[in-house]
Amino acid sequence: MYSAEQRRIAIETFIRFDHSYADTIAELGYPDRHTLRNWWKEFRETGEVPVAKRVREPRFTDGQKRKAVEHYLCHGKRLTRTMRALGYPRSRQTLGGWVDELAPGERRRRSPNPRREPVPIEKRVRVVAELEARTGPAAEVAERHGVSRTAPYAWRREIMGDNGGEAGEKGVPVSKEYDDLPDDVGQLQDMLREAKMQLRRVQLELDVRQATLEIVKKDPGADPELLTNAEKAAMVTALRSKYRLRELLPAVGMAKSSYEYARNAQARGEGAERAAVREAVVAAFRASGGTYGYRRITAQVGAGEWTVRGIMRDEGLVARTAKKRRRYSSYEGEISAAPPNLLRDGRGRHHFRAERPNELWVTDVTEFRIPAGKVFLSPIIDCFDGMPLSWSISASPDAEMANSSLLGACGQLGEGEHPKIHSDRGCHYRWPGWIGICNEYGLVRSMSRKGCSPDNARCEGFFGRLKIEFFYGCDWAGVTIDEFAEMLGAYLRWYRDVRVKSDLGYMSPMRYRESLRLAA
Repeated sequence: MYSAEQRRIAIETFIRFDHSYADTIAELGYPDRHTLRNWWKEFRETGEVPVAKRVREPRFTDGQKRKAVEHYLCHGKRLTRTMRALGYPRSRQTLGGWVDELAPGERRRRSPNPRREPVPIEKRVRVVAELEARTGPAAEVAERHGVSRTAPYAWRREIMGDNGGEAGEKGVPVSKEYDDLPDDVGQLQDMLREAKMQLRRVQLELDVRQATLEIVKKDPGADPELLTNAEKAAMVTALRSKYRLRELLPAVGMAKSSYEYARNAQARGEGAERAAVREAVVAAFRASGGTYGYRRITAQVGAGEWTVRGIMRDEGLVARTAKKRRRYSSYEGEISAAPPNLLRDGRGRHHFRAERPNELWVTDVTEFRIPAGKVFLSPIIDCFDGMPLSWSISASPDAEMANSSLLGACGQLGEGEHPKIHSDRGCHYRWPGWIGICNEYGLVRSMSRKGCSPDNARCEGFFGRLKIEFFYGCDWAGVTIDEFAEMLGAYLRWYRDVRVKSDLGYMSPMRYRESLRLAA
């Protein structure tokens, strides 16, 4: 049984000796390691010196005592082994007293290992010198020299007279950080509370780092203060059962108002809404064959521009871009008289606008080169809304290709409609067949200047978009001429009926005409 004063001294010594059980017990001569551990645990939890608990040892008969001593002598002289086998007594001191009483001199005492060679004095001095120089914790010094953790302390007391104090002085601390500890228990309790607060702050930082990894799925080295408010709010909410809000918010670098806003946003289901927008953006991009940029996708899904741009950036959705290619030319000289350029005014400006359908058409021929060969396209484009009225696809850029596309467009003319038809100076538009069709339907011919592609910019722009969205960046290996022609025709129908245009209010040309009741 130990008094309250003995317990207080034991705890103070344990703190001063850097929480070393061996040094504390060696210094005081009491208690055992298990008892000291229990005292220290109770002191940490309550902040007070543990009160002695009166435990009454049951009375044992002489027969029980003799049986315990005989078991001890016959089974290796181990107190713990005997207590475990018989179930009594409860303390080693009690059993040791029985052995000393009934079998004097038979109790086993701990003694130094005779086979262990003594450590040379030179090595002891070197270890103590490193301990004094603070080259690292005592445990590291001991491990570096292959000795026990308590050896450097014992050698220091032996060589320096208890840490440099007067010879024979006891209880002088080994570590400098405990030299100035106060003797007042109240001050020690204040220091203990501060230490607990520091420990809690460190644990909070570790938990925030772990939440960064597990909750928001970031890299272990990610800075919590660089996360989005939604991610920070998710971490704070997950840790609120363990920490107070005023502890968590500074740890993640978030204001309380921002946390409340992000939490309310999550409660309103904005996370699910954004997920739906993301799905719609990806679907719209894929449906366009990778041709739509953020403007057309924004109009199609009905979300904010910056929301769509952010989702496209996150998903890596990039619309196709143009590549510089060698242009096809159908010019073969002045084989017939060229009509004037009716779209160019006196100031050199071009007017490709039309107030109604079938007022102004443009046409040209473009070439596609694939591994299987060459494919040519001749469309008729209505400048009213950019609709491809008719087109011909052929492996040969002959007169039949140009004439058939023109006849297809003329078949859609209404009574009294005689549009202008503008082209470059290619041979297709100067042969008698083309001129005859124009005369038959009352079309007014117009031609660009020689070698001046801007004069037919409306048709050139159509070809540019077509090749960016349909042709460039695709692998055409293994595709036959007929298969390519079928795919090109499908794209042109999609362009006419489905593909939205910003200048038409994000409607397709066919949908735009239907909205104006110009198409059935």
